[in-house]
Amino acid sequence: MLPMHQMQDFATPLTGGDTARGNETRPGETLTVLNVAYPLAPVGPDAVGGAEQILSMLDRALVQAGHRSIVIGCRGSSASGTLVEIPAENGVLDEAAKSRAQQAHRDAIAAARARWPIDVVHLHGIDFDAYLPDDGPTLVTLHLPLDWYPAAALRPTRGDLWLHAVSPTQQKTAPSDARLTAPIPNGVDIEALTLLQSKRDFALVLSRVCPEKGVHLALDAAKQADVPLVIGGKVYPYETHTRYFRDEVQPRLDGRRRFLGPLGFTAKRRILNAARCLVIPSLAAETSSLVAMEALACGTPVVAFPNGALPDVIEHGRTGFLVDTVDEMAQAILAAPSLDAETCRAEARRRFSLERMISSYMDAYQALARLGSGRRRFAATP
Repeated sequence: MLPMHQMQDFATPLTGGDTARGNETRPGETLTVLNVAYPLAPVGPDAVGGAEQILSMLDRALVQAGHRSIVIGCRGSSASGTLVEIPAENGVLDEAAKSRAQQAHRDAIAAARARWPIDVVHLHGIDFDAYLPDDGPTLVTLHLPLDWYPAAALRPTRGDLWLHAVSPTQQKTAPSDARLTAPIPNGVDIEALTLLQSKRDFALVLSRVCPEKGVHLALDAAKQADVPLVIGGKVYPYETHTRYFRDEVQPRLDGRRRFLGPLGFTAKRRILNAARCLVIPSLAAETSSLVAMEALACGTPVVAFPNGALPDVIEHGRTGFLVDTVDEMAQAILAAPSLDAETCRAEARRRFSLERMISSYMDAYQALARLGSGRRRFAATP
């Protein structure tokens, strides 16, 4: 087992009895990486969730770098590499649906490991512990608030199982006995998001539609400010989500406050560049906020409650406004056009580099692969 002190930083050289120097995976050597999505949400560049978008970026980057990328996701997913589909759950997403999807993931992971010489398994779901492989180099990205995960899942006992947060702020919330490696901060594709166009007079929410995202509060603030609000997002068929949309969101919609449903990347880029501001009324401790980074890359300031890592993304009074109440949110929506779009873009370029994120993950893959080199455990069928 790798000593825990050697798991604290992916940049730390990994040495020890399990690594045969003659069989090490060297920088530039081709890897086979199995990325495993949350089983109840499709993955791809047009996905709604941040975890799914990060997985899609990594899949694309692996293929572009000449590595083999294999993605396990539910039907409706897409991948640059090889997509292994599990059935989609089309009804209410209850415990029975979750259990079926997790079993399908376990079967798909086992089949993929039997077919290809997997160097690293990379898990992205909040329920990763339900289908975690028993052995082999494994990376787990903790995309969600750490107190949403079972406490035992944050204490790996294997040296080839690494868990990491996506921001230093999220990492600070870890229980004292959690065993996490250094965070890998999220990044966004700034060049792909750039689309110079005139701003229009509407505020924007891009989010899953569920109680903890507080979409109803953005609707109240926009109405108070008398500013049009456009909502792009998905209502997943969990009972609590559909009830929230029906009871709290739908009654607040009118001719000036509209719900568009989920948006693909092209539509998202266009609407993010055109909005006067992005509003993030989340009541949860956001771990990073990919959408806030995307907004700044588009030159669009962000108005948000200061929950979780959002104060690390938004510079109050310069790239957005951090507010505490609906009244303050309304005032900030009105003030947002006073902020400079190019300042927002410059901060995104300086701080939220996709290349830096990809490089960190590639380093992690290489370091983990070295733990399994010389032990090609899984039979390969080209």
